[in-house]
Amino acid sequence: QVQLVESGGGLVQAGGSLRLSCAASGTIFSINAMGWYRQAPGKQRELVALSTRDGTTSYADSVKGRFTISRDTAKNTVYLQMNSLKPEDTAVYYCYVPQGGWWGQGTQVTVSS
Repeated sequence: QVQLVESGGGLVQAGGSLRLSCAASGTIFSINAMGWYRQAPGKQRELVALSTRDGTTSYADSVKGRFTISRDTAKNTVYLQMNSLKPEDTAVYYCYVPQGGWWGQGTQVTVSS
């Protein structure tokens, strides 16, 4: 059983920054990729950023240049640094590990204009 625990969400004004964290615990041998999705009210869940074990990263076009994903593989932890936040970034952000289909519980990010 693997658990993903997120933290770091909150309310911030437009132009501000937040840093999300997600720690994986449980019976884990090796995690390849870890990533972040988000879901805004009335919209489908979308991929925000993904990081593979070899250091490859990918981002949604809407967040390129503003968000940075990073990993601490020894701690099975992934981070999402979000800068220059916009109201349209408001959503519930979910941590995701593709190899097991594991999801975190989600953390709310609200950006006020």
